[in-house]
Amino acid sequence: MRRYLFHRAWQSLVTLLLATVVVFLGVRALPGDPALALAGEDRTPQALAAIRAEYGLDQSLPVQFWRFVTHALQGDLGISVRTGESVRSMLATAIPVTVELSLLAIGIAVVLGVGAGVVAAVRRGRPSEWVANAFALLGLSVPHFWLGLIAILYLSVATGLFPASGFVPLGESVTDNLHHVILPAVILGTGLSAVIMRQTRSSMLDALSTDYVRTAEAKGLSPRAVIGRHALRNSLIVVVTIVGLQLGGLISGAVVTEQIFGLPGFGKMTIDAVFQRDYPVIQAVVLVTATSYIVINFVVDLLYSLIDPRVRITGETS
Repeated sequence: MRRYLFHRAWQSLVTLLLATVVVFLGVRALPGDPALALAGEDRTPQALAAIRAEYGLDQSLPVQFWRFVTHALQGDLGISVRTGESVRSMLATAIPVTVELSLLAIGIAVVLGVGAGVVAAVRRGRPSEWVANAFALLGLSVPHFWLGLIAILYLSVATGLFPASGFVPLGESVTDNLHHVILPAVILGTGLSAVIMRQTRSSMLDALSTDYVRTAEAKGLSPRAVIGRHALRNSLIVVVTIVGLQLGGLISGAVVTEQIFGLPGFGKMTIDAVFQRDYPVIQAVVLVTATSYIVINFVVDLLYSLIDPRVRITGETS
């Protein structure tokens, strides 16, 4: 087990280093002169020279990379050109909004998707499976932005059940916070639940046809024990993988939903930075996104070892 964890941790660190290099080179490969974008209307030679000196753009790439890495390790991600604020403080404000939205959406998706997938597998060929498949097809087919607009139109504007936009921090009021976040979380969660449902159904069908499940049934175990303790648990490897990938995608990609519902999250900050060519924020956003994917994948690997004893013993999945 220790060997497995050390191996995965070492791989994650190497991946993070490579992602840092890609972020650094990718930002500098963007078209145009960053100094011109940072200067705004004051594009005199003196102003451009001062900006290049302040941001280290007049130095060689290896020196710039070393400066970027050392500052990032100290928590210094630069100053936003658009707002003049510290990028770290902007991330500290935006990331909790997106993390809360993502966790709620994933929770809704897991409850709906795993439940519908188990029902569709256990009741194969019955009306319950047809309803679950129709639900999955609907969730995969309907775009999030359209569903969000329809939800605002009928549940916010017409009936006033939910606010159309805005956000209340969790520390100020739990009730108001959930009142603002639950609707966009449901919009995101429905699409994800369709993917989880399809994967859960497929994995459950494979598990239900295995010898150990038939042996458990022959021993006289109750259907609930056979399904929950044997079939479902051994199907969770695929589900955990999908959930981990979807969570990483939500943290970096809940852009449209946050724009529609006016949530001051990570996605909205990314869009604003890209449109206004705020290079320090763009660089920090991509770095945080890559780091979140790496961390989430490492946690998923740890969950593998908890779910499947073969991973703890051999150090690899079958």
